[in-house]
Amino acid sequence: MEIKAVKFRKDGFYAQPFVFGGEEGADKFDPKVKYRGSLQNYLIDTGDDVILVDTGLPAGTPEEVPDENSAIYTGKDICSYMEAFAALGYKPEQVTKILLTHKHGDHSGELKSFPNAKIYVNEEELSADELQGIDNFVPVSFTDGAYYNFPESQKIQDGIYLVKAKGHTNGNSLVIAENDGLFYMFEADITYVDEALYENKLSVVFDDLPAARETLDRVREFVRNHPTVYMGTHTPQGYENLEAKQVMDLDNPVPTVFAEVDLSQAESSGKYVCSICGYIYDPDEHDGVAFEDLPEDWKCPRCKQGKDKFNKA
Repeated sequence: MEIKAVKFRKDGFYAQPFVFGGEEGADKFDPKVKYRGSLQNYLIDTGDDVILVDTGLPAGTPEEVPDENSAIYTGKDICSYMEAFAALGYKPEQVTKILLTHKHGDHSGELKSFPNAKIYVNEEELSADELQGIDNFVPVSFTDGAYYNFPESQKIQDGIYLVKAKGHTNGNSLVIAENDGLFYMFEADITYVDEALYENKLSVVFDDLPAARETLDRVREFVRNHPTVYMGTHTPQGYENLEAKQVMDLDNPVPTVFAEVDLSQAESSGKYVCSICGYIYDPDEHDGVAFEDLPEDWKCPRCKQGKDKFNKA
């Protein structure tokens, strides 16, 4: 089994209130503390199957233009997701399975680009706007019982499991692959940065806070009891852990390397992009109403997050 990162954005950041503030409140944390951000998903090559864990942002998603108030910045384009996938030496037709952790566009954006793949996803996600118009889903109802301390799981094949992990979204899942005595945990957005796992903190993005807390507790319990390589989507720690086969040790955190924040202003298009789900607010599609003129309680029509989760595009 080979596991590879599909890297498509770099040099982003996540402010401490965003990644730590889910339970205690964002105001309890320091917005000047910014952790490193990136975007990558993952590929598992078993020799018989090429399996993707999530499928990146849709082609054409604009870069964001962060400022000093930005809580989240997904980073600069390295290339598109599909270009990053191709750079690993694969063709779309070779992908046999996609394991979708959840609906958000930075995880589901290129599902339609893999014509031969069966897409395994928690059945509770199927009504999401991002997943419409796709007919090769395998709805997962987690009928294979417990996977260690996680009560509900689905065995995809020997050594690869989709695990119910509700909280970030109501249909959120994680993936665990077993290989050479290690457990590779593809955790999507249960945490955005590894520091949140060490510090036992939830982000401010969740559909169900009690469920998100239960999931994080189970993840931490699993990591304490099994040699786990912890691989996130939104931090370079994800692929750094993979490349080093770094086993997560909650009692001995890897030292934090803080983000080097570049706020030099690129030219803005007048559009704004949601850093959570990738929704693009274009004034031309909303009777010319500028984003700045929207009511302060306006929410993203797709993921229901507030205006503070948007950046200029």
